[in-house]
Amino acid sequence: MTQPPALPVTFRPLRTRIVLLGVGLAVFAVITVVALVLGTLSPGERISFIFTGLLFLGVLALLSRPRVDAGTEGVTVVNLTSRRRLEWAEIVGVNLRAGDPWVFLDLADGTSLPALGIQPGIGKAQAIADARTLRTLVERYGTGQS
Repeated sequence: MTQPPALPVTFRPLRTRIVLLGVGLAVFAVITVVALVLGTLSPGERISFIFTGLLFLGVLALLSRPRVDAGTEGVTVVNLTSRRRLEWAEIVGVNLRAGDPWVFLDLADGTSLPALGIQPGIGKAQAIADARTLRTLVERYGTGQS
């Protein structure tokens, strides 16, 4: 078994996050400039343009939220709209199979929890390495050793 990294450690799709937030900010800036430059728009129309840009930025910021935080006490999985705290012993497996959109955590209660913070989208090699690292951490800390 490989030596696990020092805790705490955070896993997140960094490239995807950069792209999402970059595009969101660029679109918001363009829509805002267009709203302010067009002289034929009423103040209400300008506000609705800017609000639409903010809404678009907000959705992309929400899509960039997922992460997996591993600490000495356990793992926190932050997905799009939810956050779940797990003790190490609750996690019995870490799976990232070919074609999976993200890692799935097999839990002691027989259920599976998607962990969107590790996804192969843009950075497949990084996602595979992160899944292996998390698997090593689960093997190390899930057994009660420290």
